Amino acid sequence: MADSVESGDVRQLRALFLSDVHLGMRPTRIGQLVDFLKHHDAETIYLIGDIVDGWRLAKSWYWPPIYNEFVEDLLEKAGRGTRIVVLPGNHDEFLREYLGTYFGEVEFVDRTVHTTALGRTYLVMHGDQFDIVVAHAKWLAHVGDWAYRTLLRTNLFINWVRRRLKRPYWSLSAWAKQKVKNAVSVIGRFEEALTLEARDTGVDGVICGHIHFADMHDRLGIHYINTGDWVESCTAVAETPDGKFELIKWSAQLPPPPKAKTGRVLPRLRRAKAAPDLRTSP
Repeated sequence: MADSVESGDVRQLRALFLSDVHLGMRPTRIGQLVDFLKHHDAETIYLIGDIVDGWRLAKSWYWPPIYNEFVEDLLEKAGRGTRIVVLPGNHDEFLREYLGTYFGEVEFVDRTVHTTALGRTYLVMHGDQFDIVVAHAKWLAHVGDWAYRTLLRTNLFINWVRRRLKRPYWSLSAWAKQKVKNAVSVIGRFEEALTLEARDTGVDGVICGHIHFADMHDRLGIHYINTGDWVESCTAVAETPDGKFELIKWSAQLPPPPKAKTGRVLPRLRRAKAAPDLRTSP
């Protein structure tokens, strides 16, 4: 896993893949993500689902100014020529109403195929389409969401103690995903489903998000890449100019975002237009 770049450096990448930011959830690492984007530019940025957490925002509106900063940074990159592709997930499924359209330079698709500089092809999608719980028992998915948020709240106290002891951040949920037998089994079945879909699509690999577990391997005969999340792990996937993939862990430690204002202020987007067929992308 690649480490952080030196302060002040800007890496030029061919493609950048981000997922599971969960704007609206408390806590998230949005400050780290804003910092990450200041140090990374790409020809194409894929936002692979759950960028906005519509489930949380529908229950309690939370939109601090740094959220606007994040969205405006992306729109600024788009204005400079960066292609931005949004692939909605289950938490921002309301964006699926816009599939096949674009707002300015921002495109909305359900899935696409990314071709690397080496000519290898990758299916890109959030992955919730292959999560049986999400697809067939949404109420159970909401229970899982509640359990995950409970783990995050517990983790706040654990890491408050660790900071007092001058110890680094530790993720209870990541530990559970690696050590709890049922969690390991669920991750394994998810990876199998995504790699099977990639094989049926006729591509060389798959890039997804959804399970908040960053990984990159060829164990199932298909190059499987998961981008992780920006709730805890602060991970992203990059394609370098020479066509190689890196899993980046952004280690900048920033203060939490300020408290949100009550007004629902969102950046203005341009009028939607019809988008070209994005089943394959250059």
